Amino acid sequence: MTDSQLVRLMVWLSPSFPTGAFAYSHGLEWAVEKGLVHDRASLIDWMTTVITNGSGWTDCVLLRLAWRCDDDAALQDVADLAAALAPSRERHEEMTAQGNAFARAIGTWGVVPGIIVSDDRALWPLPVVMGATFRIAGIGEDHAALLALHGFVANLISAAVRLVPLGQTDGLRALAALEDQIISTSAASACAGAGDLGGFSLNADLAALHHETQQTRLFRT
Repeated sequence: MTDSQLVRLMVWLSPSFPTGAFAYSHGLEWAVEKGLVHDRASLIDWMTTVITNGSGWTDCVLLRLAWRCDDDAALQDVADLAAALAPSRERHEEMTAQGNAFARAIGTWGVVPGIIVSDDRALWPLPVVMGATFRIAGIGEDHAALLALHGFVANLISAAVRLVPLGQTDGLRALAALEDQIISTSAASACAGAGDLGGFSLNADLAALHHETQQTRLFRT
C-alpha cells in the first residue's frame, strides 16, 4: 500500500467521515436498556459474538465478494444478496443509509463504480460499496476487510461508551481486547465465499428487532 492509499484509507474509515455512523447502535441501545450489556466485560462478550458470528463476519465476506467483482452485474448480485441478509428493517436501513452516504462522500476521490453513481435512488449496502470503491482505489482486499471491520467495531464501542455509560478508558480496553477477534475474523474471511455467509448472533439480531419499538432512544438502530 502506498503512502497516498494509506492516508486515503485513514480518511475514509475515520469516525469523522460523513456516513452518519454515530447514529447507529446495531441494537446495542436495546441491549443496554435490558441489562444485557452493562459493563466492559459484557460489552466484550457481546461484541465477540457480533464479530465472529454476526454482522462482523458477514460484512467481511460481503466486502471481499464486492472487491472481487469484475463487472456491474456481479456487483449488483452481491448488493442484492447483502440486502436480503438483513434480519430486520433497521439493520437494512443501517447498512444502506450508510452505504449510500459513503458512496456520496467518497465520490470526491472519483473511485465510485459507475453503476452506483448512475442511480442515486438505489440502496447500496455499506460493505458492498466499500469493497467496490477500495478496489478501484487500489486498496488491497485484505487491508480493506481488516480495517473496515475494525472501524465497525470501534463505532459500536463508541456507542456503548455513550449508552452504558462506559468511561473512555474502558472503551479503549474493550477495543484492545477485541483485536485478536478482529484480526482472526478478517483473516478467516479471506477464504470465504457466498456459501459461507451466515452466522448465529441471536441476541444481537433480536435486539435489532426490539429496537424498532423501543420507546426512548438516542440511536436510529
